Amino acid sequence: MAFRKAVKGTALIGGGAIATVFGLSQFSQYRNKHGALVEVQAAEVVPVKNQLPTREQQILALQTNSEFDVIVIGGGATGCGCALDAATRGLKTALLERYDFSSGTSSRSTKLIHGGVRYLQKAIMKLDFEQYRMVKEALEERAHLLQSAPHLSAPLPIMLPIYKWWQLPYYWVGIKLYDLVAGSQCLKRSYVLTKSRALELFPMLRKDKLVGAIVYYDGQHNDARMNLAIALTAARYGAATANYAEVRGLLKSTDPASGKLRVCGVRCRDVLTGKEFDVRAKCVINATGPFTDSVRKMDDEEVPNICQPSAGVHIVMPGYYSPDNMGLLDPATSDGRVIFFLPWEKMTIAGTTDSPTDVTSHPIPTEEDINFILSEVRNYLGADVEVRRGDVLAAWSGIRPLVTDPNSKDTQSISRNHVVTISDSGLVTIAGGKWTTYRAMARDTIDAAIQEHNLKAGSSKTMGLKLEGGQDWSPTLYIRLVQDYGLESEVAQHLASTYGDKAFEVAKIAQVTGKRWPIVGKRLVSEFPYIEAEVVYGVKEYARTAVDIISRRTRLAFLNVQAAEEALPRIVDIMGKELNWSEQKKKEELETARKFLYYEMGYKVKTDQLTDSSEISLVPSDIERYKKRFHMFDKDKKGFITILDVQRVLESISVQIAENTLHEILNEVDLNKNGQVELNEFLQLMSAIQKGHVSGSRLAVLMKSAEENLRRRAAIPVDRSGGGV
Repeated sequence: MAFRKAVKGTALIGGGAIATVFGLSQFSQYRNKHGALVEVQAAEVVPVKNQLPTREQQILALQTNSEFDVIVIGGGATGCGCALDAATRGLKTALLERYDFSSGTSSRSTKLIHGGVRYLQKAIMKLDFEQYRMVKEALEERAHLLQSAPHLSAPLPIMLPIYKWWQLPYYWVGIKLYDLVAGSQCLKRSYVLTKSRALELFPMLRKDKLVGAIVYYDGQHNDARMNLAIALTAARYGAATANYAEVRGLLKSTDPASGKLRVCGVRCRDVLTGKEFDVRAKCVINATGPFTDSVRKMDDEEVPNICQPSAGVHIVMPGYYSPDNMGLLDPATSDGRVIFFLPWEKMTIAGTTDSPTDVTSHPIPTEEDINFILSEVRNYLGADVEVRRGDVLAAWSGIRPLVTDPNSKDTQSISRNHVVTISDSGLVTIAGGKWTTYRAMARDTIDAAIQEHNLKAGSSKTMGLKLEGGQDWSPTLYIRLVQDYGLESEVAQHLASTYGDKAFEVAKIAQVTGKRWPIVGKRLVSEFPYIEAEVVYGVKEYARTAVDIISRRTRLAFLNVQAAEEALPRIVDIMGKELNWSEQKKKEELETARKFLYYEMGYKVKTDQLTDSSEISLVPSDIERYKKRFHMFDKDKKGFITILDVQRVLESISVQIAENTLHEILNEVDLNKNGQVELNEFLQLMSAIQKGHVSGSRLAVLMKSAEENLRRRAAIPVDRSGGGV
């Protein structure tokens, strides 16, 4: 009864606010009609290249073209969006990225395609029309993004749990306004849930004092693959698109009409070969995200900074922490931030933090931020769900390129509105913004470039334009992959949702397994649907390093760093054959990729939980019990165990495990990497497991099982159980 009264009261309170925003929302309705017209135009734009050019051909195009209309610096979402917008307007376009496409912020997002509920709250509370307009535009772009790449994106219901009665009308009004501002682009209408229904849909929720919940809809996507799809689409429309092409400086010439120096191109370096060359253009666009100011200073060393970088950390946990198709929003954390808790790629992603940071190409997640996120997650999950530090499978930090408000000291109050600026020498800079609005940002940037540099081109044609893989995709496409090629259903679904209608090209090059089923498709690691053929296809998609494969062509590094490390040797072998790598080059790639996992993807925190200085907080009886287990393997009482010791025990109980698997199992615990596990290391491991700092250790499971099975002679499980970093 009380619940119904609260809902009725909510309707009365929200009526006035809804009427107010309804009037504001009318100004943009004409844009929906305009968008429909532009979508018809987009359908008429035909890609000029059915066959994707190789990277070598793209580099050659950069070197041999006398002058481009537009050069875009930066291969993130915005830069690739600018290249696609320019190319589809018929402009001769070049796109240069220092590392790999989406190697920076664009691959390290919350994976949401959203208008920004919190920004709408600020717009209404502060009567900020600019903030409101940003949310309105983002909601329109959200609908476009979901339509342009349906294989990479989908609507996601997000639950807002309510623990105080007064919050129900407050949040209900805000969410309903969010629906209203979206207008005809609303994905699905929000709704209110009773306590029992909320727990039915999200059983992990904390039950104590739960009043009910509100569910609203936003979009979710595979951010790195979406970014890559934009880049590949630009390439198909004729843009000379090159990763690992570093801009070393800007070229300038004197304008005969004004007598002023104007930017007329860039000095470029092919990072893979070291060769440098000039690329000339009528217009140069700076779309480098957090590195915006460094490119602006190439133009003018005295120019003041316009970006204030903010670090956002995310963690990935096992999928059992959240329902398969329901996210969670914590609108007010202990320090006023917002935390999302979302299902993604059959795992659970939690984040983000928001704190000032220095600009770097290799941001590192901190233990402090990881523990903050875990602490907030604990506040919303039931007491029967133990949130363990050891369940963190991966962690990363991304740098948001926020536009600086000179009067603000707190990055949280800075809007992500984008700004387009043009320097005296003609350098066009696009800064700020958010993932969801990349297309609108690109449109505004190219419009400004056309006007400033008198380029001959029409209006933007990207509204309604299908991205790479989206043209002939359907929700049932994976069934054809299973039937025509003999792929596992899980693998087929993964390929369809990653490559869209290009999944058939991957399936065609998949290796025969030699098994009755599946017929083709050898997995890189057993618990993930990534197959070896994706590495070969990734090279065709311009992947040139092992890091490109584990983090952006597949998302293995973002899902489980231990699994990614396990897959690395095979990935390097396949890439070595495709790219003719020497043995030395293979070793370098392995080392670089492992360093990437160690520092940037949270693997370091695993070893930080198990260092020589770690405190062993075990009671004497536990220490004796674990010593006996250890000495069962260390028969010679050497003080350490090796792979030979493990093999001897397994042979005694008639169990066989591949030698390379045993190496991986010991390597997870071998802190000093000397090929053996000392007693102290083993005790540290067991202590960390008891404290929840480490979970799913295969060595611990194997040794416990061996101890028990010496009597029963049963099989010993060695599959990874989801242990974290």
